[in-house]
Amino acid sequence: MKLAIVGGGSTYTPELIDGFIRLQRELPIEELVLVDTDRTRLELVGGMSRRMLLRGEHPARLTTTDDLVAGVSDADAVLIQLRVGGQDAREQDESWPHDVDCIGQETTGPGGLAKALRTVPIVLRIAEVVRAHAKPDAWIVDFTNPVGIVTRALLQAGHRAVGLCNVAIGFQRRFASEAGVAPDRVALAHVGLNHLTWERGVFVDGVDMLPNALETRLGELAEDVELAPALLSQLGVIPSYYLRYYYAHDEVLHEQLHASTRAQEVRAIEQELLGIYADDAIDTKPEILEKRGGAFYSEAAIELLIAIRGGTELPRVVNLRNDGVLPFLPDDHVIEVPARHIDGRFVAEPVAPLPDDISGLISAVAGYERLALDAAVHGGRDRVLRAMRAHPLVLQHDRAEKLTDLLLAANSRFLEWA
Repeated sequence: MKLAIVGGGSTYTPELIDGFIRLQRELPIEELVLVDTDRTRLELVGGMSRRMLLRGEHPARLTTTDDLVAGVSDADAVLIQLRVGGQDAREQDESWPHDVDCIGQETTGPGGLAKALRTVPIVLRIAEVVRAHAKPDAWIVDFTNPVGIVTRALLQAGHRAVGLCNVAIGFQRRFASEAGVAPDRVALAHVGLNHLTWERGVFVDGVDMLPNALETRLGELAEDVELAPALLSQLGVIPSYYLRYYYAHDEVLHEQLHASTRAQEVRAIEQELLGIYADDAIDTKPEILEKRGGAFYSEAAIELLIAIRGGTELPRVVNLRNDGVLPFLPDDHVIEVPARHIDGRFVAEPVAPLPDDISGLISAVAGYERLALDAAVHGGRDRVLRAMRAHPLVLQHDRAEKLTDLLLAANSRFLEWA
């Protein structure tokens, strides 16, 4: 198997390499290519990755390149993990919405729209190169945020793609650890859109443990996602951490206004990591990488690649076409639910009807996502304004106007049409 990682110069990459080493029997990789336009990072991350593979006795041949065509040629799968504009752009996403009393976040709200506008055109261009030069049946695995919007862009353009996030696997691993069982014995009733999901059931060997957990460990579960216990109790589900931006918007905004941005924190971590990667004596994943984010990223990616290769029929939580699973959304919208890989495609597991408060929020955010993708593909201030106004965290026209102007001012160098 040849696997190409576009954005391979990311400080995340050694996390993937660590997973490839640990699970090399389950996922045999003969050739691994790291593709990135940043030659400095690529050299550092590539060197660290080679030392890790050597120490782990992994037979894969690893190469690095800034030539996308060469990197993806004849690949069996291409994993995309990009951050257009780097941490500097992320810091802006987390800052300028504050001027209009909105949360600043890189995947949710106004900042998420900015990230979509920067990212979708780049990913679509990469995907066309993959279509032309990778193997005809190659899969694109998108880990690039906002995953739901990017994945829909890829599918809309006819690419063989699936989106991946680590939120679900984080819940699965946590519950498996608490139950003292192997992760594959835990199945989640996970539903929603990317970064807008709820756990409606946690099944261990087919038995739903969530009702008892909500009754006996309500405070602990609420603390994990930083939401009110009364909210979880009333909903009867566990919202993902990202629902804080909706259920506790003003509280989060207050916190953000009195703290450094996550981008500032990550930038410092990345500089330390790159210093570690430059040390030829280090050949194991550094502990500080856990602070970078993306917990269980490697396991999620590897499990998905194993499923694509036909190595398991267990359901995995992915981003894929709705196709009637959530009847209140269009078939071509992208949802995040458990799915099985069957006969070369992902087939979603059935989802029980959702309560109105959850389906209503999903519908509202889905409407925004469709407008955001239209703006990302076609450009134009009017399209950006329509998407901005449609987001449930914005809605007011005057606020949307101001946020749109702030977005365009901060991102003009990334938007070809601006």
